[in-house]
Order: sequence, then structure tokens, then C-alpha cells
Amino acid sequence: MKIKLFADGADLAGIKEMSELSHIAGFTTNPTLMRKAGVSDYKSFALDVLKIVPDRPVSFEVFADDFLTMEKQAVEIASWGSNVNVKIPVTNTKGDFCGPLVKRLSDLGVKLNVTAVMTIEQVEKITDQLSPNTSAIISVFAGRIADTGVDPVPVMAHAVRVMKSKPLAELIWASPRELLNIFQADAIGCHIITATNDILKKLSLVGKNLDTYSLETVDMFFKDAKASNFSIKI
Repeated sequence: MKIKLFADGADLAGIKEMSELSHIAGFTTNPTLMRKAGVSDYKSFALDVLKIVPDRPVSFEVFADDFLTMEKQAVEIASWGSNVNVKIPVTNTKGDFCGPLVKRLSDLGVKLNVTAVMTIEQVEKITDQLSPNTSAIISVFAGRIADTGVDPVPVMAHAVRVMKSKPLAELIWASPRELLNIFQADAIGCHIITATNDILKKLSLVGKNLDTYSLETVDMFFKDAKASNFSIKI
């Protein structure tokens, strides 16, 4: 596979575990994951992550809702490490497009990760704003697209074609729901897929004999029923 695997999470122990694997090429997180992990000090957490991962890309997200404050936060976050990508949401909560902010930051040389993207129109508009001289990421939430009943594969394939106009920009297949998504993303030429540790750990199942897997599943059901002391009078 050519696709790069990024680990998505906010648990320091989990990040450390994934950092010890050579096939994990980068890391992403977001405020929701950080809240679930009990993070209370944003900068302290980020600096701890960067101590664990000093040599691979790490994405941290701004959390303001107005673009002026977003810009100030982005510049500060970018200063924490040369391997940092600053995540900017595609719009604020009012639906205002982040394009002008993306252009200013990208022109300044700030490496961005434009996130929460779900439409080709958004990909086209973001790509237009990126500096050809600064690396960047666009995170398209393919898993959430699939949650609506829409096949994300054609959308992601189209996004790959759109982004060829900016060779330093990479596409992330975000929010995957299953290991199969890694192979789908790789097949269409997506640059990166970011997945939670539970999905990444399923890589050990690749190539597993399905007859063996079937027998192991039957054995699991039998042992769990026995351990539960189930009985039926017959």
C-alpha cells in the first residue's frame, strides 16, 4: 500500500503505543477527542504529544469561532513544532467559509489541515486558496459521508483529482468506519487515512484465513454461553 496511516486520538498512552509502530506515519486529534480523553490544558497536552512524536506530522485544531481569533491561535499552535499541522474547520459555526483565513495562513507558510470537509465543492474552494509553496492537508470525512447513505469512494476519488492542482496538498480519508476503508482509500490514490487505534489494530487480521476466523467465532460464542451459565430446559 502507498497510503500513509495516521493514528487519530487524544489518549497519551494510546498515542505512545502507536508512535512505537514504524508504519504509523502521523497523528491527528480534535477538541471532541480531547474532551472525551479528559484533556483540560490544551497547550500542555499538545506539548506532551510532541515530546512523544517529535518526528512525524501531528495535527492540532483551533477552537475559536471567529476567524481573527482562529488566525491568532493557528500562528501560536504552528509555533509549537515544525511537524505541526494546524487544523482549521472548513466553516465556522455560522457557516462562513474559511477560505480567506486559509489563504493568509498558507501564504505565511503555516502547514494547515482543513477539516470537517464533506463536499467536492468545499474541496475545490479550499484547494484554490492553498499556496503552491506550502504543504497542506484536506480532511474529507468519508465515514460521515457514508453515514448518510452516500458512497464516499467516488467523492474521494474526485477530491484526489481536484487536489492535483496543488502538488504539496494531501487528502485525508477521515473518520473511517472499518479496516476495508484503508484499502478503498489506497485504491483511489488517497494520500492519507487517519483512524482510531481500534481500527488500526485490525491490520493484524489482514490475510487471515476465513475458515479459521469462522471457527474462532463459533468457539467464542460457545465459550461465552458456557461462561454465562445459560441453560434451556428441553
